[in-house]
Amino acid sequence: MTKRIGILLINLGTPDTPTEHDVRRYLHEFLGDPYVIDLSAPLRWLLLNLVILPRRSRTSAALYSSIWTKQGSPLRVHSRALATKVAAVLGKEFQVELAMRYGNPSIESAFARFAQHEIAHLIVMPLYPQETGSASGSTLAKVRNVAERFGFESKLSCVPAFYARPEFIAAITEVALPALAQFAPDHVLFSFHGIPERHVRKEDASRCTCLARANCCDTIRAENANCYRAQCFATARALAKSLALPERTHSLGFQSRLGRTPWIRPYTDECLTDLAAAGHKRLAVICPSFVADCLETLEEIGIRAREHWKMLGGEDLLCVPCLNDHPAWIHAVATILHEQAAQAPPDAKAYSEKI
Repeated sequence: MTKRIGILLINLGTPDTPTEHDVRRYLHEFLGDPYVIDLSAPLRWLLLNLVILPRRSRTSAALYSSIWTKQGSPLRVHSRALATKVAAVLGKEFQVELAMRYGNPSIESAFARFAQHEIAHLIVMPLYPQETGSASGSTLAKVRNVAERFGFESKLSCVPAFYARPEFIAAITEVALPALAQFAPDHVLFSFHGIPERHVRKEDASRCTCLARANCCDTIRAENANCYRAQCFATARALAKSLALPERTHSLGFQSRLGRTPWIRPYTDECLTDLAAAGHKRLAVICPSFVADCLETLEEIGIRAREHWKMLGGEDLLCVPCLNDHPAWIHAVATILHEQAAQAPPDAKAYSEKI
């Protein structure tokens, strides 16, 4: 039997249905992850079970219901379409599987399918353009754990964060350009998912670089190369250049903050207030930390932020679609995976040290 190259595409996750029961179960798995809420186990349990789940399960279920489709969760629908089309491009030498870090299809189920075939090399591609401990770190730790159980630990390699890869930037540009041309915004906001400031500082090996000064993310340097915030700024700079956006017609914000602890700034909701006060009327929002439309893009930006923008006096707000299964993104993913497959055979020790 000819050995194939396994491809594991991983996105963050989604509840199975928008019911309160399934949303609660999903939030329990997601927010119960110590990589996400990095408190001691007793404090995390108390916060999750006595505060977050009782308050957020029903509310979040209603939010998911507002974006749910006949086919199911938009995130899962788009991710499955991507996996199917990437598999068609790569051909029979590759076995492509989709998994979610939280929820279904699970990472375990993907490895079970790999185990039914002869796999020479298994490439893991987390579908997070920028790298964070809470998403990328948690995902790769989970993959390593499952891979060891299935005997794949010596066959793994991982696609690095692709926040500034030309193929990624070109794909977003191809999606965004026609949308921007039709909408004619007077300002473009790049809105990235936020993370707590303590997560950024935790990843700072120097302990004196990240968030130490106002312009710490203006360039990518050796000391901040793995900083999520710096990678977001690099993505925004590359997109502004690729989209030919003049200076002062674009800015950056971070959305989706939770709780009272400081998250990385500037905050997207505060950006809306400032932009409206400056007289902007037609705002386009691009969300380059998401490769598939999901709750954070369709509801948080497409519905809530749009309503807030109009309350502030804005005329209209466009949430530019994510990459989803756009042909340019399929080509980009296939190109990245071909490049990874052409590299030297995987080194399990190096992979383990990375995560």
